[in-house]
Amino acid sequence: MSQSVTRRQLMATLTAAAGASFSPALASSQSELTSAVPAATPPPFTLCLNMSTLRGHKLGFVKELETASKAGFQHVEIWIESLQQYIKSGGTVADARKVLSDLGIRVENAIGFAPWIIDDDAARAKGLDQMKSEMELLAQIGCKRVATPSIGAQTAEAPIIDLKKAAERYRAILELGDKTGVVPQLEMWGFSKNLSRVSEVMYVALETGHPSARLLLDIYHIFKGGSSLDSLPLIGKPAIEVFHVNDYPANMTRQVITDADRVYPGDGVAPIKETLKRIKDPNKSIILSLEVFNKNYYAQEAMTVAKTSMEKMKNMVVGV
Repeated sequence: MSQSVTRRQLMATLTAAAGASFSPALASSQSELTSAVPAATPPPFTLCLNMSTLRGHKLGFVKELETASKAGFQHVEIWIESLQQYIKSGGTVADARKVLSDLGIRVENAIGFAPWIIDDDAARAKGLDQMKSEMELLAQIGCKRVATPSIGAQTAEAPIIDLKKAAERYRAILELGDKTGVVPQLEMWGFSKNLSRVSEVMYVALETGHPSARLLLDIYHIFKGGSSLDSLPLIGKPAIEVFHVNDYPANMTRQVITDADRVYPGDGVAPIKETLKRIKDPNKSIILSLEVFNKNYYAQEAMTVAKTSMEKMKNMVVGV
């Protein structure tokens, strides 16, 4: 009997002690300590290398990543074709994941060309199948985004696509994104017959009524398509996650400039810092991805190009 009483007394003592340990006063004190530690502020920008910048060197999937890593990049945009060729040549998805892990690189976005927007129903259906397959592949290497430009509807001969139909078609691939975990980024091409202006891609994204709709814009394409920088603040901060950066020379009008004329940030006359100030978001880090297709750079050593890219991008964000 005395043993039982002793056990009850012991349990009562332990319970009281536990209650004291989690008293409101102590909880309040712990809460004050926690709130006193400021939440980590994300960096305004994440520097990323689009593999278009090294595409002319024909390095292949792994060497592109290795070159980017040695130059200091931890974030990249890959071309889906490069990953597919790597797998066709004997590599596996598991191998690709290991390469990325070993190098400490994250694939932020992928460049693909599935024809999702065209009027041809049969061809568009094949394009959706292609996109689903590519999204599933990207998901396996941890990539959460894919670029979706107006491929197939960009030439001068292409018909004008009604923007409401474009929105329906964009929503269809957003729903594929719901299933695969890879969100299609509506990419604006300034030279395209369709979706060449900020107002057009913005309308299409809004008209989908889908919460995952995102825009992929570009310094060069904003100039090429004739959009105003003042339209950028109207887009809304959630709509931009990845933004392509580059520069363009002073001696070319938007009517004659081409993709291949793009240069490193700071080597031209583009209003880069003003643009970055307009898209800067205090609540998240915008991924700035360097995209150029410059033949003069392709003639240089790949490592020289990658290191120069990192240096130019660091200078680009100073003071923004």
